[in-house]
Amino acid sequence: MSMPFGYVSPEQVMKDRADYARKGIARGRSVLVMTYADGILFVAENPSSALHKVSEIYDRIAFAAVGKYNEFENLRQAGVRIADLRGYSYDRTDVTGRMLANTYAQVLGTIFTTESKPYEVEITVAEVGETAAGDQLYRLTYDGSVADEQGFVAMGGNAEAVATRMQQGHREALPLDEGLRLAVDALSSADGEQRSLGAAQLEVAVLDRTRPRRKFRRLPDAQLERLLTPTG
Repeated sequence: MSMPFGYVSPEQVMKDRADYARKGIARGRSVLVMTYADGILFVAENPSSALHKVSEIYDRIAFAAVGKYNEFENLRQAGVRIADLRGYSYDRTDVTGRMLANTYAQVLGTIFTTESKPYEVEITVAEVGETAAGDQLYRLTYDGSVADEQGFVAMGGNAEAVATRMQQGHREALPLDEGLRLAVDALSSADGEQRSLGAAQLEVAVLDRTRPRRKFRRLPDAQLERLLTPTG
């Protein structure tokens, strides 16, 4: 039996969608999420002061993303609404990073398989624990795949090169200043050329376990300049 004219196999459709999404994500500047001594550090190459790649979701949970801004912003807003509703209906402790990661995985998987165009996004959901052993990093890709990462997550066009540099220098209990300088070094050298990334080109935030209930905090440029300057 001959196939109808224009037939495309499901396998080819999925491959084409995956290639399309990967190409869109690869055009984005990299984002790095990593553990440090007092929590979780987010460092993004992002010169915009208004369009954030890193945002708070709930008390102990934050979100980082690369790809198309309008698409990951839709996901961020949905996550905030889901977290608020669950925390209000049950208890604030019932809002967890794993719950949000599973929800995002279902949404992204449905969009990838049923919509005409997949989301060109890659996201990380991070939850800071009471101790370093409780820190959680969940990486989600355009097709809804989710992975529980350890130590750090690199996303974006130069993710492999950033990850290679991080593997050489990352360790548990890094102080904030050392962790930030390592992250900036990895981002600035990921494309094979050493670039200079200053505070104006960076978006940096932390989930700080030593803070009271709300752990998320953005680092202003003045503090970034101090942290990026070695003290000798």
